[in-house]
Amino acid sequence: MTAVSEPVKRVLLAKPRGYCAGVDRAVVAVEKALELYGPPVYVRKEIVHNRHVVESLRARGVVFVDDTSEVPEGELVVFSAHGVSPAVRAEAEERNLRTIDATCPLVTKVHKEVNRFAGQDYDILLIGHEGHEEVEGTAGEAPTHVQLVDTAEDAAKVEVRDPSKVVWLSQTTLSVDETMERVDQLKGRFPNLMDPPSDDICYATSNRQTAVKAMAPECDLVLVVGSTNSSNSQRLVEVAKQAGAKDAHLIDFAHEVDESWLADVTTVGVTSGASVPDVLVMDLLSWLADRGWGEVEEVTTANEKIAFALPRELRRA
Repeated sequence: MTAVSEPVKRVLLAKPRGYCAGVDRAVVAVEKALELYGPPVYVRKEIVHNRHVVESLRARGVVFVDDTSEVPEGELVVFSAHGVSPAVRAEAEERNLRTIDATCPLVTKVHKEVNRFAGQDYDILLIGHEGHEEVEGTAGEAPTHVQLVDTAEDAAKVEVRDPSKVVWLSQTTLSVDETMERVDQLKGRFPNLMDPPSDDICYATSNRQTAVKAMAPECDLVLVVGSTNSSNSQRLVEVAKQAGAKDAHLIDFAHEVDESWLADVTTVGVTSGASVPDVLVMDLLSWLADRGWGEVEEVTTANEKIAFALPRELRRA
């Protein structure tokens, strides 16, 4: 009798994964502020949505606050990568706060689109997740013109003043497929709905989703390294399942993997959200190697070469 050989346990590692240019710029901005001005450096909200990054910076003297009113008058505050509304900027000015704006340039682009279309008196349908910081900042640019469309129910109910003057824009970290589903639904109701002048979903979000789609059909399990409040990380779990992975889970750290997930698993896919430092992915690969998944094959669907200059306040310094 011929012996049946054991299937080879392997890891498919998505590329691109992890830090995008906007996250890298925001984290470096906070590190640079610490270096130049010393602690405490205040940051409004989490600089990026990642537990490891936030805890590491907190240990170095960064104070994260929910509101600018919590920052002592005259102190230095950094606005997170997700952006803020004009009302937040005005409040910071009133309280004589020194500010560093670490808003991702791709989020700033959507803010400018809101201002442009509001200036032309369009109704703006913003596709995004209710309560997300990015959505709050973007909608805050023109609250009387922007309506949030989160669910299919929102798309079915939203009303506009003039169906010939309506445009859709989106949060930068959404699932590409889900967003287009929402757009199709809106276009069914408003045939003259205008598209954004350029794609609002950021290159890094769509690139990471494309890489996951490429490997998911071969995976028994996909592990996405990322935090639960990270929209783009959550979307990667959904995309993996939709693209054919048998199972997918979101984890912040390797030790959070439940070993029962590995039962009958031959191929594990690994990726990470756009606010995740690669050291956490390397930790996960070591953890998997210790349990027999030592063979790693990279699945590359794009090479990212984008970099953003530091916020101008730091360039001057």
